[in-house]
Amino acid sequence: MVQFFHLLMRIVLKECKQKELILFAKGNLSWKELSKLLNCSPTYLSNDLKYEFRYLSHFLYEQLCKMTNKNFDEFIIDKLDDNWGRSKGGKNSTGNTKYFNEPLESIELAELFGIIVGDGHVEKITVGKKVRCYSIDIAGDSRNDKDYLTNYVSSLFKKLFNEKGSLRYSKNSNCLHLKIHGKKIVEFIEKKGILSGNKKNNCQTIPEWIFSDNNYLESFIRGLIDTDGCVYYISKNNRNLRISFTSYISTLISDVRASFIKLGFHPSEIIRNKDIILSRKEEVKRFIDEIGFSNNKHLKRIQKLNNCALVV
Repeated sequence: MVQFFHLLMRIVLKECKQKELILFAKGNLSWKELSKLLNCSPTYLSNDLKYEFRYLSHFLYEQLCKMTNKNFDEFIIDKLDDNWGRSKGGKNSTGNTKYFNEPLESIELAELFGIIVGDGHVEKITVGKKVRCYSIDIAGDSRNDKDYLTNYVSSLFKKLFNEKGSLRYSKNSNCLHLKIHGKKIVEFIEKKGILSGNKKNNCQTIPEWIFSDNNYLESFIRGLIDTDGCVYYISKNNRNLRISFTSYISTLISDVRASFIKLGFHPSEIIRNKDIILSRKEEVKRFIDEIGFSNNKHLKRIQKLNNCALVV
């Protein structure tokens, strides 16, 4: 019985040591070859385990140590029951309960909320009467947003919730997803103002704790524009920059326009019930200087447009 319990145990190694052990075992093998030897999925091995999104089972840990002839016991910082993310008792399970210290309200948290409201989705998957999966999914374009999602957004989640998330590429499109699992994370985000499910049906607004503080509001707007905004010229003959935001959520687009006004900007009226635009030259410059972008694709876009203007 004790031996069976050990097989179900999860081994927590010091940061980067799990990846190191797996790469030692891989050597010149392909991920497919190594996964066959370990009897697990190549994707699970090369993504979830290598990047330490998931902990090694006791069985896999022993197999890897045996294959490499290395002992990583000195790097073990915890040993968890395989049900560590679930309470025991079947129907009484509380789901994926990764615990963390709830972050305080901050400009980083406000920016992350802007990112989630922009291109994110908070999800609770229910089977029967029970929620079986809690997650946050941030979507982007694999061609333009990979660095932003992989480095910047993932680092925000790591700093705030101690979770890096995992990347998933869509097979039939250029969409890239950063996904974070955790019941407590989802419950915290809901408590702070972003409900799970369809944002339009939920009539998503800017949470009051963000709207009432201009520093938080600027950070929220930055996250929102980074994910769902656009930078472009007014026309071929007018080389002044515009910054626009589009949303089909009437409550949100109204809140965003009110936010710009609160911050001293003069946005357009809401166009076609879904668009607002900053077009005053001095205010576009002020946005870039004071609020700025964390997503480099916008900075590259501005540089490209400026270069085109010089050529013309």
